[in-house]
Amino acid sequence: MSAPEASDVAAPLKYIENRTFDEIRVGESAELTRTLRPRDIELFAVMSGDVNPAHVDAAYARTDMFHGVIAHGMWGGALISAVLGTELPGPGTVYLDQTLRFAGPVGLGDTVTVRVEVTEKHDDGQLVLACTCLNQHGEMVIEGEARVIAPRERVRRPRVVLPEVHLHVQGAQYARLIAATRDLDPVRTAVVHPCDDLSIKGALEAARQGMIVPVLVGPRAKIEAAAQAAEESLEGLEIVDTPHSHAAAEAGVALVRAGKVVAIMKGALHTDELMDAVVDTAHGLRTERRMSHVYMLDVPTYPKPLLITDAAINIAPDLAAKRDIVQNAIDLAHALGTDQPRVAVLSAVETVNPRMISTLDAAALCKMADRGQITGGLIDGPLAFDNAISPASVATKGIVSDVAGNADILVAPELEAANMMAKQLIYLAGADAAGIVLGARVPIILTSRADSPISRLASCALAQLFISHRTPGGS
Repeated sequence: MSAPEASDVAAPLKYIENRTFDEIRVGESAELTRTLRPRDIELFAVMSGDVNPAHVDAAYARTDMFHGVIAHGMWGGALISAVLGTELPGPGTVYLDQTLRFAGPVGLGDTVTVRVEVTEKHDDGQLVLACTCLNQHGEMVIEGEARVIAPRERVRRPRVVLPEVHLHVQGAQYARLIAATRDLDPVRTAVVHPCDDLSIKGALEAARQGMIVPVLVGPRAKIEAAAQAAEESLEGLEIVDTPHSHAAAEAGVALVRAGKVVAIMKGALHTDELMDAVVDTAHGLRTERRMSHVYMLDVPTYPKPLLITDAAINIAPDLAAKRDIVQNAIDLAHALGTDQPRVAVLSAVETVNPRMISTLDAAALCKMADRGQITGGLIDGPLAFDNAISPASVATKGIVSDVAGNADILVAPELEAANMMAKQLIYLAGADAAGIVLGARVPIILTSRADSPISRLASCALAQLFISHRTPGGS
């Protein structure tokens, strides 16, 4: 009697059925075969809490006696349990005892055949089974003996479909982003109105990480009180004293115009208050490019960073504004190391509908890219959200596109859609978010009270990488 391979999910059995004590004969056997993948080790570590570096730290494992990552010993034990509980005897089996001897390691890519064979059968319903695990070379890696109580009654049940598991290390994309700034010079940044503990801590931690040189702009007494409450020292930091938050925004912008800082970071003031000073016609930071906000999201179920725009600045952008919104996002993607980002211009449908302006704008943006009015990326649209990020949806709908199912950038039709899309990914899908405003003379780091410490650092990293990309060789 032989069990199917546990890794064979293409044609799962519809039912799971046992062998009763009366049916089982000495010498009867069952087996399964499994190839060890990194995912198996990660899942076992998450389930057990065993984070021994021999199993989960490749750099350490290379220096260990086995010179590579190996499976947890009880991973093989769990496979033996799987055969006993699902095949022989199967459902209804009660484990009494298990001995194991570990004869050799199981490394990544090794294929293990797990076999149990009945060696003894007792009148009280107990069975003794020899248990062996052989690798692809026929070498013994685990051997032992199990004692179980076999079921007396037939059990036949629908085979349970296991939930799909998505493994995600929180902040992994951000850790790589922050690591990419280590060899860059810190950028002088006006931190506008850092008058609460979150703002002051975020700015000073970015300084400690070597990302920014903060110039604190706001009421000195409030800044010092915030630092004291946060147990932070302001020694050696420049403070530009202003009477209130509105004046702090104006002073931060003035520092940029004077060439004293090359970035702005939002502190404890409303976004509108800061942006009013930035967009001021006479004294602001406008350029020929429309300003727009870009979220960078680390989404657990998406394999790469996802940029979403514009979720904070342009409420109902027209076609000209959308052209700049797209170009700003492409420029940021270049700074993050994506040479040819895939840009999905979103609507509710993937076909042009004259009654839906968003589909007309999407088609026009694609043609503008063809004519060189937008450069540096692959653009397609209109695309619905699922078409943009899901290869399965693309295959089902028969969409032929270099962008669909693999987008780097999602361009929403208007602010409300972008904001809701980003917030849904943050609060329902567990995404981490960093944000930056581009299109002004300097990048503007927008932070929120809800931002985690690593999200704040990631926003600073976005600005640092963008400035470095725009001005190679210096800040």
